[in-house]
Amino acid sequence: MKNLISMRDLKPEEIYHLLSVTEKIEKGEIIPDMQRKLAALLFFEPSTRTMFSFDTAMKRMNGDTIIMSGTKNTSAKKGESFADTLQTIAQYSDIIIMRSPTEGAARFASEVVEIPIVNAGDGANQHPTQALLDLYSILKTQGTLKNLKIGLAGDLRFGRTIHSLTQAMSLFGAEFKFISPSFLQMPDYIKDDLTLQNVKFDEIREMNGNISDLDILYVTRIQKERFADPEDYEKVKGSYVLNRDMLSHVKDNFKVLHPLPRVDEINTDVDNTKYAYYFSQAKNGVYTRQAIISILLGEV
Repeated sequence: MKNLISMRDLKPEEIYHLLSVTEKIEKGEIIPDMQRKLAALLFFEPSTRTMFSFDTAMKRMNGDTIIMSGTKNTSAKKGESFADTLQTIAQYSDIIIMRSPTEGAARFASEVVEIPIVNAGDGANQHPTQALLDLYSILKTQGTLKNLKIGLAGDLRFGRTIHSLTQAMSLFGAEFKFISPSFLQMPDYIKDDLTLQNVKFDEIREMNGNISDLDILYVTRIQKERFADPEDYEKVKGSYVLNRDMLSHVKDNFKVLHPLPRVDEINTDVDNTKYAYYFSQAKNGVYTRQAIISILLGEV
């Protein structure tokens, strides 16, 4: 694995290897050393957890980071091409971790530079590092990745975390419930892929009353920044809100995941239940991203 661009590029055995390395890093059985290694974090779109967890991951391994947030103070404002920016930064760093609002930007970057590229989110397309930490969270809470029933609720149209996770879990015999308003339903290309793989899925408009048979409910916010028309956002915001009362008939192993940030789609009364796992999920991101960096740089 030279780059991490899309979950569609990974085979099940590669995923299991990465999750095994993640577990060993969390347990202290593997202690990667990134001394004298430098990661360039290029975030052309806002980020809290992804940027800070990659920064934390690198520094916990004795490495260092340089960070670009947006393009305001860069030579892009002088007309420098994206390719020239990438090739220049590649001279200073050992790995580039990049978030862009443009779909396909990470794939393009991997074709321009020789050092590893990690896709930290490209528009509404992919977010593979989030999917991998989600898989690690699912494995930790369920003891397996195989044959699980997973509900995905909220913005399924623009939710890149949703797209990556669906593609990943389809490799392990998952069955899905897609819970969203019609305007934000799962893209056809993903549903077509699932159909070709004989993966079962249902499309549902209501969350309440439809989660009792699930192992995992993955909730996402309605992403205001993805809407060209503010009126379209106003029509669907707050459409799906999970609260404590809705958990009365869920399975004992049931867990609620969320890539965060949360707006209003999970009521805070869910936080202190045994089903809430989203903050532990965020912590798992550091171990997972340590593993990703270590594997791509050949340290494990």
